[in-house]
Amino acid sequence: MPLGTLDRNPPPFFRQGPSALSRLLFFSALSLFLMVADVRFHITQPLRALVDTALYPLQWVVLQPVRAARDAGEYFESLHTAQQIEQQARQALAQQSQRANQVEQLLLENARLRALLSLSERFKAEGLAAEVLYDAPDPYTRRIIIDRGQLKDVALGSPVIDEAGVLGQVTRVEPLLSEVTLVIDRDFAIPVLNTRTGARSVAYGDPLAGGGGLELRYMPANADVQEGDLLSTSGVDGVYPPGLPVARVDKVERRADSAFARIHCVPLGMVSASRHVMVLKPLGGQVPPRPQPEPVSAGRKGGRK
Repeated sequence: MPLGTLDRNPPPFFRQGPSALSRLLFFSALSLFLMVADVRFHITQPLRALVDTALYPLQWVVLQPVRAARDAGEYFESLHTAQQIEQQARQALAQQSQRANQVEQLLLENARLRALLSLSERFKAEGLAAEVLYDAPDPYTRRIIIDRGQLKDVALGSPVIDEAGVLGQVTRVEPLLSEVTLVIDRDFAIPVLNTRTGARSVAYGDPLAGGGGLELRYMPANADVQEGDLLSTSGVDGVYPPGLPVARVDKVERRADSAFARIHCVPLGMVSASRHVMVLKPLGGQVPPRPQPEPVSAGRKGGRK
């Protein structure tokens, strides 16, 4: 039988109620009526409230994973933000601490420079300010390098002081730098004067004594030297101006089997911590030349004959 001649209507056994088109029209009209009635009279609002109340537990359960994921994301985001803020605070605190240390260091340097200038003015000595660059690389000497040289008129043998006292002497001069031998170097010697007794002596560097000091050698065992005596420059060497503080007597040892006393002194200059120093002109360059003897006249020569 050809397909076009088949009956497409359902068998009479399956036909029940109105047709599909009738039901579509009926429910469409009912939907429009309910929508208009709901807009005008809000007849479905109680039903909505009832459905919302009945579905709230299910809605709450379904939303818990979403809320947990959102809370976890907010927690990690806030934790990351807090860590960034803490890191920035630590950096700011470190910068403030560094600035505070710099301020303290600048105040200390300012106080030392003022003391250095006052010491130079007190002894009426011409000087040149210099900065200590580094210690000499030779481990068997106690010397420092300063940032002034021949171009700044630094002379060989110039005394070097800091705000506390004599620091050393210039032993090598270059165009831009100079080497200063400290008072505690083993090859250093300086004439000193005991300000209490007025006795003159010579202090020698002793780098091995308690981290560095000076020693008064060849002093008789009965010499009038006591612990705490102040030693200053005597000025007899023609290098150091008289009256500059050098050291203080720290220990006096008198032994019966020796004719000489062992006297240890602590330098007053900060040989290990000075940052700024003053280079003085040698005293010999400031002393006027000795007068020439008067020539003997010819008449006096003839009379003597």
